[in-house]
Order: sequence, then C-alpha cells, then structure tokens
Amino acid sequence: MAEDNTEENTGGAESAKAAPAASGKNPLVALLLILNMAALGTVAYFQYKFMEMEKNRPDLTKLLAGQDQTPEHMAENEATETISKENLVDLKTFTVNLAQGDGPRRYVRLNAVLKMDESSELSEVEARKPQIRDTIISILNSKRPEDILKRDGKLYLKEQIKSAVNSFLIDAKVIDVFYIGFQIN
Repeated sequence: MAEDNTEENTGGAESAKAAPAASGKNPLVALLLILNMAALGTVAYFQYKFMEMEKNRPDLTKLLAGQDQTPEHMAENEATETISKENLVDLKTFTVNLAQGDGPRRYVRLNAVLKMDESSELSEVEARKPQIRDTIISILNSKRPEDILKRDGKLYLKEQIKSAVNSFLIDAKVIDVFYIGFQIN
C-alpha cells in the first residue's frame, strides 16, 4: 500500500509537471489567430469601401430623367453629354442559344438599349424593331460562350450590333449600345 501511495504521488507530480506544458501558449496557435484577425479586418475594410462606393454611385434612372447631378469630380462648367429618354430605344430582353462550343449547350440572356443620334427618326427605329431584333439574334446565335465572356468580347459584340443595325437604317443612326442585363448560362 505504501508503494501504491508513492506511485500516486509521483504520478500526480508528473501530471502536474505536464499540465503547464500542455496549457502553455503554442506559438502556432497564436500565429494562426493573428492571421485570422488580419484576414477578417481586411475583408471588413474592403466591404466597407465597396458599400461606400455603391452609396456614392448615381442612380441611372435619375440620371436619365435628369433629376440627379453628375458626380462631384466633374466641374460645373465642363460640357457634359446629356442623355434623354427620347434618344434611347429599349429592345427588351433577348434569350438566345449560343453556338455550340466546348461543353454543354449554353444560352445568353441580354437586355439592350440603343442610343440614337439626336437627329435620328425614332419612328423608323420603331418600325424596324423586328428587323433589329432579328439581326441581334442572328449575331448572338453565331457567338460561342468563350467569345463573349470577356470584356473585349462584349465590347466587340457592341460594335457588331451597332454596325449591323446602322447598315439598314436610313434616317437614324445608332451611336452606342448599352447592356442593361447580360447573363450567360
């Protein structure tokens, strides 16, 4: 019994010595904790900056209606281009199958607006709207997803649409094409 008692005492001493080592601060845990806090701080900072940028961004519908001022960085006396609703032609939404590329069949959903020249006859554009839509559908059908996924592809598509529509308009001229919605599935 005495031996059992001494074993318990020595075991207790060993566990007491081992306890401070186990409960001691591990530098790896501290390093991971610091890295985690730095990552969270970085994410919070960029989220705050993004929300601030979105708050300062002018509303497109107010700009079109002329109710909102242009951004603060523009000088008051600087000549700016004004866009009136009379110059814009909404083409509604296109849902078009894309040309077969690598992988499964894909389609594009595009909502576009044409900006017309000041002297353009909008009655001609309205009369030719079915022809305009057909031309845009044909252009989109010839595109592969890889062709229009990148920014350069989207800009090239705008130029193709603009030149194709201008080729059959007589008294009207497309100045620019705006994408209101652009989704590839």
